[in-house]
Amino acid sequence: MISQDSAVPRRKRKTNAFILGIGLTLILSLLAKGLSLFPFLSIMGQLVLAIILGMIYRAAVGVPEYIMPGVSFSNKKLLRFGIILLGMRLNLMDIAHAGPKVVLLAAVNITVTIFIVYGLARLLKVDRTMSLMTACGTAICGAAAVVAIAPLIKAKDQETAVSAATVAILGTLFTLIYVGLYPFLGLTPTGYGAFAGGTLHEVAHAIAAAAPGGKEAEDMAVIVKLTRVALLVPVSLCVGYWASRRQEEKTHQKSKIQIPWFVLGFLLMSGVNSLGIIPHAVTTQIINLAYILIAMAMAGLGLNVDFAFFRRKGVKPFAAGLMGSVILAIMGYALIHVLGFA
Repeated sequence: MISQDSAVPRRKRKTNAFILGIGLTLILSLLAKGLSLFPFLSIMGQLVLAIILGMIYRAAVGVPEYIMPGVSFSNKKLLRFGIILLGMRLNLMDIAHAGPKVVLLAAVNITVTIFIVYGLARLLKVDRTMSLMTACGTAICGAAAVVAIAPLIKAKDQETAVSAATVAILGTLFTLIYVGLYPFLGLTPTGYGAFAGGTLHEVAHAIAAAAPGGKEAEDMAVIVKLTRVALLVPVSLCVGYWASRRQEEKTHQKSKIQIPWFVLGFLLMSGVNSLGIIPHAVTTQIINLAYILIAMAMAGLGLNVDFAFFRRKGVKPFAAGLMGSVILAIMGYALIHVLGFA
């Protein structure tokens, strides 16, 4: 029988280990933030760097099992809170003022890309879970979309990390390609901004790619990109419904529809931001906190995956995402002309 005196130190050790796990993800998140301030690394962004740093730390130092509960808390609980707070970046009035063409551009790009990337991944024998995460990440908003979709389809941490890293690396690659192609695309600054925002993966990628077009291009890129981010809500609801139907087919029992409450929280925060009742300086700090929390989750995911697993499981999703990104870029360029943005 365990005495009360010995139980107290054990609980204290567990608490300390839990805090250590969270602290490690926080340190990696802040380090990623610092690295993202450098010129080239700014294109990769804080979230991509956090995943990579987590993977490097695991490979170089190793992650003790006793701190994993804290790491898991970061990549699950803090992630949801971070996504909710990220809603403060979205102003629904900006989307409304941009007009229906922007919404149509975002909706067509997302819908077609999801089906194409998912189909390509399945053709390459990638399992349904990673296929869907890669498709949603490519189509909507990169790593943030991957981690928002993951709990709805009960993805494993390693699968989520590989999918998030794959999409993030692709976004960085295409950002560099867009910057090189800008002089040859023949687009106005507004048209180029709509092209970048409508086809690139992360908000940071869209802004970095639009920079050669100046402030006009950057502003349009942000509006179009955030319109795609807003569509994460209906896509998540559709994925939740799809996941519940799949579960019913497997078990032959009635299954609850998976509702991503944290994504609805994201929409609620967007509504609060759209009302303009919170000072801009406070909004900025909330957004910074959101990115730190999501980066902690990314670092936690990176701490869960080793490079061997990444090499084994990441090649085919990367190939599907690459082909899908090329198709998205071509389709997005054509839509810019069809919708009169060029």
